[in-house]
Amino acid sequence: QAFPYSLLVVAVLMYLPYLLWRYAAAPALHCDLLFIIDELDKSYNRSVRLVQHMKKVQQASAEPEQFWEEYERARRERYFEFPLLERYLTCKQHAHALVFIYILRNLLLLLFLAATCLYLVFLHLNIFFQDEFSCSIKTGLLEAEPHIPSLIPCKLVFFSVFQLISLSIGSVYVLLIPVVIYNALQLCQWDKGLLSVYEMLPAFDLLSRRMLTCPLNDLNIILLFLRANISELTSFSRLNAVSALREATANKEDIDTVIDFMTLLAGLEATKPKH
Repeated sequence: QAFPYSLLVVAVLMYLPYLLWRYAAAPALHCDLLFIIDELDKSYNRSVRLVQHMKKVQQASAEPEQFWEEYERARRERYFEFPLLERYLTCKQHAHALVFIYILRNLLLLLFLAATCLYLVFLHLNIFFQDEFSCSIKTGLLEAEPHIPSLIPCKLVFFSVFQLISLSIGSVYVLLIPVVIYNALQLCQWDKGLLSVYEMLPAFDLLSRRMLTCPLNDLNIILLFLRANISELTSFSRLNAVSALREATANKEDIDTVIDFMTLLAGLEATKPKH
Protein backbone atom coordinates (compact mmCIF):
# COMPACT_ATOMS: atom_id res chain seq x y z
CA GLN A 1 0.00 0.00 0.00
CA ALA A 2 2.88 2.37 0.66
CA PHE A 3 4.65 1.72 -2.65
CA PRO A 4 2.92 4.49 -4.70
CA TYR A 5 3.68 7.01 -1.97
CA SER A 6 7.29 5.90 -1.83
CA LEU A 7 7.55 6.59 -5.58
CA LEU A 8 6.25 10.10 -4.92
CA VAL A 9 8.97 10.60 -2.29
CA VAL A 10 11.59 9.36 -4.75
CA ALA A 11 10.34 11.83 -7.37
CA VAL A 12 10.64 14.73 -4.90
CA LEU A 13 14.16 13.66 -3.86
CA MET A 14 15.32 13.44 -7.47
CA TYR A 15 14.06 16.97 -8.06
CA LEU A 16 16.07 18.45 -5.18
CA PRO A 17 19.50 18.37 -6.97
CA TYR A 18 17.97 20.17 -9.94
CA LEU A 19 16.51 22.86 -7.68
CA LEU A 20 19.89 23.26 -5.96
CA TRP A 21 21.68 23.81 -9.27
CA ARG A 22 18.86 25.89 -10.78
CA TYR A 23 18.74 28.50 -8.03
CA ALA A 24 22.23 28.35 -6.48
CA ALA A 25 24.54 28.05 -9.51
CA ALA A 26 22.72 28.47 -12.83
CA PRO A 27 22.16 32.28 -12.68
CA ALA A 28 25.84 33.05 -11.98
CA LEU A 29 27.02 30.48 -14.52
CA HIS A 30 24.71 31.92 -17.16
CA CYS A 31 26.14 35.40 -16.66
CA ASP A 32 29.70 34.07 -16.80
CA LEU A 33 29.03 32.21 -20.04
CA LEU A 34 27.44 35.23 -21.70
CA PHE A 35 30.37 37.46 -20.75
CA ILE A 36 33.06 34.97 -21.82
CA ILE A 37 31.35 34.16 -25.14
CA ASP A 38 31.06 37.87 -25.90
CA GLU A 39 34.70 38.56 -24.99
CA LEU A 40 36.04 35.61 -26.96
CA ASP A 41 34.16 36.77 -30.05
CA LYS A 42 35.41 40.32 -29.48
CA SER A 43 39.00 39.13 -29.15
CA TYR A 44 38.71 37.29 -32.45
CA ASN A 45 37.12 40.27 -34.21
CA ARG A 46 39.75 42.59 -32.77
CA SER A 47 42.54 40.38 -34.07
CA VAL A 48 40.96 40.23 -37.50
CA ARG A 49 40.63 44.02 -37.67
CA LEU A 50 44.25 44.43 -36.63
CA VAL A 51 45.37 41.88 -39.18
CA GLN A 52 43.38 43.67 -41.87
CA HIS A 53 45.17 46.90 -40.96
CA MET A 54 48.56 45.21 -41.12
CA LYS A 55 47.64 43.66 -44.47
CA LYS A 56 46.90 47.12 -45.85
CA VAL A 57 50.24 48.34 -44.53
CA GLN A 58 52.01 45.43 -46.21
CA GLN A 59 50.24 46.00 -49.52
CA ALA A 60 50.80 49.77 -49.51
CA SER A 61 54.48 49.55 -48.62
CA ALA A 62 57.22 48.60 -50.98
CA GLU A 63 59.52 47.74 -48.10
CA PRO A 64 58.85 44.30 -46.50
CA GLU A 65 60.52 45.42 -43.28
CA GLN A 66 57.68 47.86 -42.62
CA PHE A 67 55.38 44.95 -41.89
CA TRP A 68 57.65 43.75 -39.09
CA GLU A 69 57.96 47.30 -37.76
CA GLU A 70 54.17 47.56 -37.66
CA TYR A 71 54.00 44.26 -35.81
CA GLU A 72 56.57 45.37 -33.23
CA ARG A 73 54.68 48.63 -32.69
CA ALA A 74 51.45 46.70 -32.18
CA ARG A 75 53.12 44.53 -29.55
CA ARG A 76 54.56 47.55 -27.75
CA GLU A 77 51.18 49.23 -27.62
CA ARG A 78 49.52 46.00 -26.40
CA TYR A 79 47.14 45.70 -29.33
CA PHE A 80 47.39 41.94 -29.19
CA GLU A 81 46.55 41.52 -25.52
CA PHE A 82 43.16 40.89 -23.95
CA PRO A 83 43.71 41.72 -20.28
CA LEU A 84 40.03 41.88 -19.25
CA LEU A 85 39.19 38.40 -20.52
CA GLU A 86 42.38 36.75 -19.28
CA ARG A 87 42.15 38.36 -15.85
CA TYR A 88 38.51 37.33 -15.57
CA LEU A 89 39.32 33.72 -16.45
CA THR A 90 42.23 33.77 -14.01
CA CYS A 91 39.92 35.10 -11.30
CA LYS A 92 37.50 32.24 -11.97
CA GLN A 93 40.39 29.82 -11.63
CA HIS A 94 40.71 30.85 -7.98
CA ALA A 95 36.97 30.62 -7.24
CA HIS A 96 35.29 27.42 -6.03
CA ALA A 97 31.60 28.24 -5.48
CA LEU A 98 30.33 26.65 -8.71
CA VAL A 99 32.49 23.55 -8.40
CA PHE A 100 31.28 23.03 -4.81
CA ILE A 101 27.63 23.15 -5.89
CA TYR A 102 28.37 20.93 -8.90
CA ILE A 103 30.03 18.25 -6.77
CA LEU A 104 27.28 18.50 -4.14
CA ARG A 105 24.62 18.07 -6.81
CA ASN A 106 26.31 14.96 -8.19
CA LEU A 107 26.81 13.50 -4.73
CA LEU A 108 23.13 14.03 -3.93
CA LEU A 109 22.16 12.37 -7.19
CA LEU A 110 24.39 9.38 -6.44
CA LEU A 111 23.02 9.13 -2.91
CA PHE A 112 19.37 9.24 -4.02
CA LEU A 113 19.96 6.83 -6.91
CA ALA A 114 21.73 4.32 -4.68
CA ALA A 115 19.10 4.64 -1.93
CA THR A 116 16.27 4.10 -4.40
CA CYS A 117 17.97 1.04 -5.91
CA LEU A 118 18.53 -0.46 -2.46
CA TYR A 119 14.92 0.25 -1.54
CA LEU A 120 13.64 -1.51 -4.66
CA VAL A 121 15.94 -4.49 -4.03
CA PHE A 122 14.60 -4.71 -0.48
CA LEU A 123 11.01 -4.70 -1.75
CA HIS A 124 11.72 -7.44 -4.28
CA LEU A 125 13.50 -9.67 -1.79
CA ASN A 126 10.82 -9.31 0.88
CA ILE A 127 7.55 -8.68 -0.95
CA PHE A 128 7.60 -8.75 -4.73
CA PHE A 129 8.63 -12.42 -5.01
CA GLN A 130 5.36 -13.43 -3.38
CA ASP A 131 2.78 -14.49 -5.94
CA GLU A 132 -0.08 -15.13 -3.56
CA PHE A 133 -1.53 -13.49 -0.47
CA SER A 134 -3.97 -14.67 2.11
CA CYS A 135 -7.30 -12.91 1.60
CA SER A 136 -10.56 -13.17 3.53
CA ILE A 137 -13.82 -13.40 1.56
CA LYS A 138 -16.12 -14.25 4.46
CA THR A 139 -18.21 -11.13 4.30
CA GLY A 140 -21.89 -10.58 3.76
CA LEU A 141 -23.78 -13.77 2.80
CA LEU A 142 -20.60 -15.87 2.85
CA GLU A 143 -19.90 -15.07 6.47
CA ALA A 144 -22.29 -17.78 7.71
CA GLU A 145 -21.04 -20.52 5.34
CA PRO A 146 -19.06 -23.05 7.43
CA HIS A 147 -17.39 -24.80 4.47
CA ILE A 148 -15.60 -21.61 3.31
CA PRO A 149 -12.21 -21.17 5.00
CA SER A 150 -11.45 -17.92 6.76
CA LEU A 151 -8.45 -17.22 4.48
CA ILE A 152 -7.82 -18.27 0.89
CA PRO A 153 -4.80 -17.59 -1.41
CA CYS A 154 -5.39 -14.88 -4.02
CA LYS A 155 -3.42 -12.85 -6.57
CA LEU A 156 -3.57 -9.07 -6.97
CA VAL A 157 -3.46 -7.64 -10.49
CA PHE A 158 -2.07 -4.24 -9.43
CA PHE A 159 0.77 -6.07 -7.69
CA SER A 160 2.15 -7.18 -11.06
CA VAL A 161 1.92 -3.56 -12.23
CA PHE A 162 3.99 -2.47 -9.23
CA GLN A 163 6.56 -5.15 -10.05
CA LEU A 164 6.90 -3.84 -13.62
CA ILE A 165 7.18 -0.23 -12.44
CA SER A 166 9.83 -1.04 -9.87
CA LEU A 167 11.90 -3.04 -12.38
CA SER A 168 11.78 -0.24 -14.96
CA ILE A 169 12.71 2.44 -12.41
CA GLY A 170 15.53 0.33 -11.02
CA SER A 171 16.93 -0.35 -14.50
CA VAL A 172 16.92 3.33 -15.43
CA TYR A 173 18.56 4.36 -12.15
CA VAL A 174 21.26 1.70 -12.44
CA LEU A 175 22.10 3.03 -15.92
CA LEU A 176 22.16 6.61 -14.61
CA ILE A 177 24.71 5.91 -11.88
CA PRO A 178 27.74 5.56 -14.25
CA VAL A 179 26.56 8.65 -16.15
CA VAL A 180 26.58 10.75 -12.97
CA ILE A 181 29.99 9.36 -12.00
CA TYR A 182 31.36 10.15 -15.48
CA ASN A 183 30.10 13.74 -15.28
CA ALA A 184 31.68 14.19 -11.87
CA LEU A 185 35.03 12.80 -13.07
CA GLN A 186 35.16 15.37 -15.87
CA LEU A 187 36.41 17.85 -13.27
CA CYS A 188 39.57 15.82 -12.69
CA GLN A 189 41.19 17.17 -15.88
CA TRP A 190 41.25 20.43 -17.78
CA ASP A 191 39.12 20.79 -20.89
CA LYS A 192 41.88 22.36 -22.98
CA GLY A 193 40.39 21.60 -26.37
CA LEU A 194 38.32 24.77 -26.52
CA LEU A 195 40.74 27.45 -25.40
CA SER A 196 43.62 25.81 -27.24
CA VAL A 197 42.01 26.98 -30.48
CA TYR A 198 42.16 30.57 -29.18
CA GLU A 199 45.90 30.17 -28.63
CA MET A 200 46.12 31.15 -32.30
CA LEU A 201 45.27 34.70 -31.28
CA PRO A 202 48.46 36.64 -30.45
CA ALA A 203 49.22 36.96 -26.72
CA PHE A 204 46.31 34.70 -25.73
CA ASP A 205 48.32 32.24 -23.64
CA LEU A 206 46.03 31.34 -20.77
CA LEU A 207 46.64 27.62 -21.28
CA SER A 208 50.41 27.74 -21.48
CA ARG A 209 50.91 30.07 -18.52
CA ARG A 210 48.06 29.60 -16.06
CA MET A 211 46.32 26.25 -16.49
CA LEU A 212 48.81 24.35 -14.39
CA THR A 213 46.94 24.18 -11.09
CA CYS A 214 44.30 21.82 -9.74
CA PRO A 215 41.32 21.62 -12.15
CA LEU A 216 38.77 21.63 -9.32
CA ASN A 217 37.72 25.26 -9.70
CA ASP A 218 35.02 27.40 -11.31
CA LEU A 219 37.00 27.95 -14.51
CA ASN A 220 36.87 24.26 -15.38
CA ILE A 221 33.11 24.23 -14.75
CA ILE A 222 32.73 27.20 -17.10
CA LEU A 223 34.80 25.48 -19.77
CA LEU A 224 32.69 22.31 -19.53
CA PHE A 225 29.45 24.24 -20.02
CA LEU A 226 31.05 26.43 -22.68
CA ARG A 227 31.92 23.26 -24.58
CA ALA A 228 28.29 22.13 -24.27
CA ASN A 229 27.12 25.48 -25.71
CA ILE A 230 29.80 25.76 -28.40
CA SER A 231 27.18 26.65 -31.02
CA GLU A 232 26.79 30.06 -29.34
CA LEU A 233 30.48 30.81 -29.91
CA THR A 234 30.71 31.96 -33.52
CA SER A 235 34.44 32.66 -33.48
CA PHE A 236 35.28 29.07 -32.50
CA SER A 237 34.32 27.55 -35.86
CA ARG A 238 36.16 30.32 -37.72
CA LEU A 239 39.35 29.81 -35.74
CA ASN A 240 39.04 26.07 -36.30
CA ALA A 241 39.02 26.74 -40.03
CA VAL A 242 42.04 29.05 -39.73
CA SER A 243 43.84 26.40 -37.70
CA ALA A 244 43.24 23.82 -40.44
CA LEU A 245 44.43 26.25 -43.09
CA ARG A 246 47.55 27.01 -41.09
CA GLU A 247 48.69 23.43 -41.43
CA ALA A 248 48.05 23.53 -45.18
CA THR A 249 49.94 26.76 -45.79
CA ALA A 250 53.08 25.83 -47.70
CA ASN A 251 54.74 29.21 -48.24
CA LYS A 252 54.44 31.48 -45.22
CA GLU A 253 56.25 34.28 -47.02
CA ASP A 254 53.39 34.63 -49.51
CA ILE A 255 51.02 36.97 -47.65
CA ASP A 256 48.00 37.86 -49.76
CA THR A 257 44.89 37.40 -47.62
CA VAL A 258 43.71 37.99 -44.07
CA ILE A 259 43.84 34.23 -43.46
CA ASP A 260 47.51 34.24 -44.49
CA PHE A 261 48.11 36.93 -41.89
CA MET A 262 46.20 35.04 -39.21
CA THR A 263 48.11 31.83 -39.90
CA LEU A 264 51.36 33.74 -39.93
CA LEU A 265 50.65 35.50 -36.65
CA ALA A 266 49.92 32.13 -35.02
CA GLY A 267 53.60 31.21 -35.41
CA LEU A 268 55.14 34.60 -35.99
CA GLU A 269 58.08 34.32 -33.64
CA ALA A 270 59.35 31.25 -35.47
CA THR A 271 59.00 32.75 -38.94
CA LYS A 272 60.30 36.26 -38.27
CA PRO A 273 63.48 36.83 -40.33
CA LYS A 274 66.66 37.42 -38.39
CA HIS A 275 68.84 40.42 -39.19
